[in-house]
Formats: sequence, structure tokens, C-alpha cells
Amino acid sequence: MRREYDAVIVGAGGAGLYAALEASSAGRVAVVSKLYPVRSHTGCAQGGIGAALGNLEEDHPEWHAFDTIKGGDYMVDQMAARILADEAVQAVYDLENMGLPFSRTPEGLIDQRRFGGHTRNFGEAPVRRACYAADRTGHMILQTLYQQCIKHEVDFYNEYFVVDLLLDGSSCVGLVVLELKTGELHTIRSKAVMLATGGFGRMFKTTSNAYANTGDGPALALRAGIPLEDMEFYQFHPTGIAGMGILITEAVRGEGGILRNRRGERFMEMYAPKLLDLAPRDLISKAILSELKAGNGMRGDRQIDDYVLLDATALGKKVVEEKIPDIADFCRTYLGIDPATDPIPVQPTAHYAMGGIPTDVHGRVLGAGGGACPGLYAAGECACVSVHGANRLGTNSLVDLVVFGRRAGRHIADYIAGASLRPLAAGSEDGARDKVKRLKTGRGAHGGAIREAMQKTMMEKVGIIREGEEGRSAVAEIEALRDEYRGARVDDAGAAFNTDLLELLELENLLDLALVTAHAAARREESRGGHTRDDFPERDDARWLKHSLVRLVSGVPEFSYKDVDTSLYPPKPRVY
Repeated sequence: MRREYDAVIVGAGGAGLYAALEASSAGRVAVVSKLYPVRSHTGCAQGGIGAALGNLEEDHPEWHAFDTIKGGDYMVDQMAARILADEAVQAVYDLENMGLPFSRTPEGLIDQRRFGGHTRNFGEAPVRRACYAADRTGHMILQTLYQQCIKHEVDFYNEYFVVDLLLDGSSCVGLVVLELKTGELHTIRSKAVMLATGGFGRMFKTTSNAYANTGDGPALALRAGIPLEDMEFYQFHPTGIAGMGILITEAVRGEGGILRNRRGERFMEMYAPKLLDLAPRDLISKAILSELKAGNGMRGDRQIDDYVLLDATALGKKVVEEKIPDIADFCRTYLGIDPATDPIPVQPTAHYAMGGIPTDVHGRVLGAGGGACPGLYAAGECACVSVHGANRLGTNSLVDLVVFGRRAGRHIADYIAGASLRPLAAGSEDGARDKVKRLKTGRGAHGGAIREAMQKTMMEKVGIIREGEEGRSAVAEIEALRDEYRGARVDDAGAAFNTDLLELLELENLLDLALVTAHAAARREESRGGHTRDDFPERDDARWLKHSLVRLVSGVPEFSYKDVDTSLYPPKPRVY
């Protein structure tokens, strides 16, 4: 099958759906997704979307921008952060006008809650900035945007997996996709392609990410010669369910939940005396690790590693059921406890990639020379416009999706209005076809053991706390696993709904991203945000206030660097 569209969006999360909606005003648009759209990972975002509406107390976008920059440990490109904060306000109102059912104040305004790292008056005290729909905010965004896309006649290719990105020089001309229902390969020709495939937390053993979060977009870009930016910065959320990694939203702390150690102490008083349990995620994750190392963690009948307790019992049953009902269900289902009466056992869990495909503020992908690749866009967690820097603030993932998904969609609409379809080279499907054939006829081992070894290596050696020698060891281990993967094979060689084949294709993506992440972490000799080095414990602006760029040259990572935009607020030590 060969299809033609003006624009094709890969991924049906918040960024992809918003881009498709905006681009549909100028031409025929398709969304390709390996999942049914409302199962996309945006639906797992619980706590809220940050916007300085000021509905409950004074707030301003410049305060939001400052918190974003400071929270990102000054690795944020500051003009991009200002765009994020400025346009968040209208983006929230636009979602409301589309029908998103936000929680409301008694006066009927969009309700807002506190969230980690968000402050008033440039760090003075916490502020209510997170707009929310109970603890289902991401799910409601997905439902709203999907309905709008259907209304505007966007075509959906659900359960199709992108195997190859087709380029003519640096210009994107289409995709090769695998139809999961039949096992057939298809080519889609397009004036513009946008990657919105989400994150890649599945390269770690313990993660809040869904099984589908395998970094498909960044890996496609990397293999196409496009560098990836700031891959060493990966965020561990401080409150995953102990032993499972399933996320307990920051909204629990925003509503008044307190982290306690085995002695019942509110230990964040020692680490962030001003913001306490609403400090940025990297600081809280490190505080939890410090408590565990000091022997202050809980250990009992659960037969899991040490953990701390998230105590929401003071909220009362009414607040728990109204404000965090899904979290209450999670706790009852997975832990057999009621968070209104029992504290929740939590540990840090791999959560969010700050790095990814480099883009400008219009979503255009930036190639090896720094120039835009015509017709190629990216937005959301797979992209790096660098509004998260070294540590993303809570709620800013949803802000990123809607602000830069919308901006990319609008730029795509302008681009396709003046562009024409380019011819595809003969044999454009050959590379994808050969890859699928090799995986079905290989003589090596199945990929399951490779995946487990990769996740163990990344968790132990490229996790929250890193060290140079361990990082170099991780690189060697991932390289060996990539060599082993070249002979991997499926157990099931069938055509229809071959999830065995899908998982092997996803594993290739994870291995490539694990390699460049481990390399980047071993090279950055400082501690900043989500990247902490035991052997280089201090932030080093003189040497390392710069974005890393890594691309694969003949399969080997090659690094370069570019300046960080610090035009609004000069870097200062982070004090909370």
C-alpha cells in the first residue's frame, strides 16, 4: 500500500493530536499510532497542567518561566521557557473551550493546586498554578483533542508501527510503517512528518512509563543521522509505588501529603526548608536516597528495597476521593491500602526524558549542522526544545505538549500550504523489509534476555546516582548487548499481530537510546538536575553549562556541544 498525505503525525498523545488538529486546517492529515489514541501515555499524566491563571492567588507567566529555568538547573533555553509560560495560559483556556472538564472552584473558575517547584514572586513561596481535572488531567486532554481531531476529519492509522523514516537529503518525504493487523509494510508519502512518540523510560528496570514508551521517534531520528540533545538528563520521579514504579502523582503532595522516614520525621525539612515536599523532583529523589543510605528507610514484609512513606492521611477521605480518586484506586488495587487511612510506600522511579530530538520553538527538527530539516518536526517528550533543561518541573510536560504541539501544528499548516510532495526513491521499503526478514530468520537468541540485561545495567549504572567508572562499564555492556541483538530472532514468525516482532523492533530503539544516554552521562563531569555524579558532586557552569549533542557515525556515538540561552536570568545556585 502507498498512501499520500500533506502531513503525517507519528504518535497520538497530546502533542501529536494537537499538531494534527492545527495542521488539518491546511490539508489532509493522518496520525499513525501503534496504540489506539486514547491509550497513549499522555493519559497517565495525573496531577495537572501548569498555567499562571491566577484564579486562586496572584500569579504571572514570568514567575512560571523563572521557576522552569531555575528548576531545570539553568540548562533551560530561557526564551523557549518564556514562550512556554506565556502561551500556557491561552492553551488552557483553549482546552476549556474545546470541552475539557477541569475541576472547578465554588465560583466556577478552573481550580488550581500547588505543585513542586512552582512559586510566587521568584521563589518566595509555593503558588497554586496547576490546573487539573481531579487526577485524570492527561486522560481528559487526550479525550478532548481526539474528539476534536475526529470532528476535523483527521485520518487515523491505529496499530501501525513506524519502521523507517524516509529522507531526501535532509528533507523528510515519508515513512515506512508496519501494519500490526496483517504484518504488511506500507509506505506513506507526505510533505511533512512530525514525530510525537513520547519517552523511553522502558530502558530502565523500574519506571512509571507504559510498555509502549520505547523511544521510537528519537531512535528513528538518531539512525537517520540527526543528533539527539541532552540525553544524559533523565528524571526519576520521587514517588513511584515501592517495588513497582507505578506513579503516585505529585498532586498528593500538592494537596498536602507529607514524605516521612521510618522515624515518622518530615525529612524534607532538612533538604528544602522553604518548599519542603514541594521542592523539584530531582532534589526530593536525592533526599529520599540520602534517607535510605542513612538507614532511615522503611523495610518490612513487602520484600522490596528500602522505601519511605507518603502520608496523605491528614487530607481526609472526602479530599482523597474528590481530588485524587485514581490514586486511591491504585493504592487499593496494588497495595491493599486506603491512602486516606494508611501511608503509601514510595521509591523513586524512572519517569521522564529531558533530552531528545533537537527542535526550534516551531517544532522544526534541527540537523547535524544546526539547521532545520525541511518537512521534519517533533514535539512532546521525544523532542528537546529545551524547556526542561536538567530537571522538568511537574505539570510542565502537559504544558510542553499543548504549547509546542500546537505551535508545530501551526507551522506545519503554513509549510504544507507552499510545499509539494517529493518523489520517493526506488526501493524505499527495502531497508525496513530486510530488517523484518532478519528478525524472523535470525539464528541468535530471543531478545527477552537482552532487554532484561539492558534494563538492569541502566538502572544500576545510569540511574539516579552515577559514577564515571560505572558509566564506562555501562557503555561497554550496552555495546555488547547491541552486538548480541544483531543476531536476535523472534519465536513467532507469523504475520498477524506479531507482538514478538514488535517488541524486538522496539528493543532496537531502546538499545540505541541506552547507548547514547550512557555515553552522555559518562562524559558530563558535573552534577546538575537529574544528572548526579558521585565523583563530580558540584555543578560546574564554567565547563558544562552547554547542551550536549550526540549522533551515531557508523554506529559509534560522536559528540558536539552548543550554548545554553541564559538571556533572561543568569545562573545562580538553587536554594529551596
